[in-house]
Amino acid sequence: MSKPDHAGVRIPPPLCFFTFLAVGILANSAWVEGRLAANYLTISGALIAAASFVYLVLAAQKHRSAGSNVEPWKPTTTIISDGAYKYSRNPIYLAMAVFYVGAAIAAGSWLALLLLPACLYIIRHYVIAREEAYLEDKFGSEYLDYKKKVRRWI
Repeated sequence: MSKPDHAGVRIPPPLCFFTFLAVGILANSAWVEGRLAANYLTISGALIAAASFVYLVLAAQKHRSAGSNVEPWKPTTTIISDGAYKYSRNPIYLAMAVFYVGAAIAAGSWLALLLLPACLYIIRHYVIAREEAYLEDKFGSEYLDYKKKVRRWI
């Protein structure tokens, strides 16, 4: 019986980020109180979230243009090492984390910011670790060489 051709990720990363962010915002934020956060928080948070969303879309398009899948529960067909992937092995997760920070700031939710490390722990150990093992197994030295040159996050 052969191994499945995917990383075996069981937690959709966007759902993980969204869940932690929603818990933080629902438990503690200006939004839940029916108001906006201070102008400087709303504006700076929105700008951070918008910039990270653009970065996320560009990184995801890189997968599509390379003919590979963005979803970690589908097969990876190639190692992408240009564009955002020249600087980070996980630019989409990095963008999701920065978006999370922007949304938490815009909402005035310090609790959401405090929950981010727990979210990143889950992403690192239950998503990225599976993906890296899968990529090492599937691509061997090509992926190991890429790992030596490019950091996990930034």
